[in-house]
Amino acid sequence: MEYTTLNNKVKMPLLGFGVFQVDDLKQCQQSVEDALEIGYRLIDTAQAYHNEEAVGKAIKQSGIKREDIFVTTKLWISDANEDKAMKAFETSMKKLGLDYLDLYLIHQPFNDVFGAWRAMEKLYKEGRIRAIGVSNFQPDILMNFILNNEIKPMVNQIETHPFYQQRKMQDFLKENDIQIESWGPFAEGKNNLFTNPLLASIAKKHNKSVAQVVLRWLIQRNVVAIPKSIHKQRIKENFNIFDFLLDSEDMKEISTLDKPESSFINHNDPQIVKWFCSYN
Repeated sequence: MEYTTLNNKVKMPLLGFGVFQVDDLKQCQQSVEDALEIGYRLIDTAQAYHNEEAVGKAIKQSGIKREDIFVTTKLWISDANEDKAMKAFETSMKKLGLDYLDLYLIHQPFNDVFGAWRAMEKLYKEGRIRAIGVSNFQPDILMNFILNNEIKPMVNQIETHPFYQQRKMQDFLKENDIQIESWGPFAEGKNNLFTNPLLASIAKKHNKSVAQVVLRWLIQRNVVAIPKSIHKQRIKENFNIFDFLLDSEDMKEISTLDKPESSFINHNDPQIVKWFCSYN
């Protein structure tokens, strides 16, 4: 496993396992158990995924020492204020069956995120959370957040994949000592990612799959990646990326796939904000 070090000196695995849209709880638990058995040590869930309990059961079932697993969950919009955030955290911890959390993120930049952050800062100071961060925060919002809070975020989890590479954002985060983390590393297969001719040619060159090339590309950029799968063979395949390196030409070629806009949603669209704030 390769690691990155956050701005508070906490080590975070560069490769993890995500459970977004794994709604079947038995399936979620099994996939996390499989991931932990294969060697993953970063597990990413969220309050809004409604599967924290399944993740917690898998962690307990694994028999792996708690300190060897890096667990992330996220605070949803409806609980983004100081009082509700404290209660939401306790609910998440109860569902996960954990005494402490490795990383807690504000899931979306909406509602009273400053109030929520005050609660998270308190929990961090109490040692209940090892690191705190945000998700889907754009540079202007994030800079305001940095300047007007006591503790700055350690992580910003954002859409990052070959078709939306977030290079300017990564430069901004690096300047401010905040770790970039990718959600949707495979763009959920959009734009025919898994059959893309360029990625396929690079994969063939290294005798790897397109998925493995994408994850290796992210890790070589020092981007934390959290791929999801419910199929054990693919979970294993996604983990087997530490035995090869992409060369400079590979990296340069992949950079040509970048597009100027998200493959999913525009967080600056008022209708998207309205939709997010209505979701529970």
